[in-house]
Amino acid sequence: MSKASAALPNSPPGQKVRCAGGYMAFVPDPLPPELEWTPQLVRALSDADRLTGRLAGEGGRLANPHLLIRPFVRREAVLSSRIEGTQATLGELLAAEAGAAVDRSPADLREVANYVVALEYGVKRLKTLPLSLRLTRELHAKLMMGVRGDHATPGEFRKTQNWIGPPGAPLANATYVPPPPDALMDCLGSWEKFLHDRSLPVLVQAGLMHVHFEAIHPFLDGNGRVGRLLITLFLVERQVLPAPLLYLSAFFEATRADYYARLQGVHERGEWEEWLEYFLTGVARQSEDALSRAERMNTLIARWKTELAGTSQAVLKLVDVLAENPYCTVRRVEKRLKVAFTTAQRAMEKLQDAGILKQVNQARRDRVYCAVPVLKILEEPARLVPVGAV
Repeated sequence: MSKASAALPNSPPGQKVRCAGGYMAFVPDPLPPELEWTPQLVRALSDADRLTGRLAGEGGRLANPHLLIRPFVRREAVLSSRIEGTQATLGELLAAEAGAAVDRSPADLREVANYVVALEYGVKRLKTLPLSLRLTRELHAKLMMGVRGDHATPGEFRKTQNWIGPPGAPLANATYVPPPPDALMDCLGSWEKFLHDRSLPVLVQAGLMHVHFEAIHPFLDGNGRVGRLLITLFLVERQVLPAPLLYLSAFFEATRADYYARLQGVHERGEWEEWLEYFLTGVARQSEDALSRAERMNTLIARWKTELAGTSQAVLKLVDVLAENPYCTVRRVEKRLKVAFTTAQRAMEKLQDAGILKQVNQARRDRVYCAVPVLKILEEPARLVPVGAV
């Protein structure tokens, strides 16, 4: 926000410019804005810092953190895609990955699967490339390849005007028009520069980075999903978390009206503090939520292993695999554990006899099984109030 706009209450943090087609587009000011550190904002940051610190500590102590990261990544993919209208559920995605037939549009499943690919790619890519415009384009290419947005030039910033509004609404009826193409790269250049700023608390910077990216809206499609991916990757890059365990799409999806209202409040009236309080509340609640799910998953897996002590190594390894994906087939277990078909079959029968696995289709061949208690932990709605609150 410029100092001039910061001095005026309820003034937009940028300029509206008239474009060749006669419409008005918004060009945001470079970050960071001048923030008023209200008591509410300070409390929200303190709460978020405390809970992300606790999540980082728990994540660092996990014996097998990858076992929990995989289903958490998939949960994030489903919820982020749902905000954009995709209907696939987490159970459907996990079942499809396990090789089960799923009664869901292949296009929906592909969109969600692309999000998983993009997120996992981004985490790996951070080891060799910092968060940047280049990595942002690479994420977009992974996300949009072969899906409904494939026409929207995957991996390329837009060269035409886009806008936000009701489905099918023309530009004249848009609720928000981001920067015109000739101003886009200047906006993105200042956004990339801000990524390397070290003057603000990391969680505050993450919130500002996200809202500014959505204001720029640099792609023809997929801006919301890329913007949410960037939050997780930013926290991993800044080592707020040892692994990608924290995701905000569940919070944004559950409070969707508030999410869009807060974004619009920044664009139209410069309501940075209100946005950051909302964002930091989401960080705090989702940190608690992730802690709760991780602890319950770990407790469940540990109890099953205790109950199955003395059985074969294949059985115990299969219990770990169920933490990655509660759905399984004999063929998947055979491949995943690198054991003979009959060994995989016996291990599954042992878990079925123990009440851990349950057949969830009616087939005599190609039977699909699920560890239902694991799926319930993953699929339960996000917690939106602090633990212990009435």
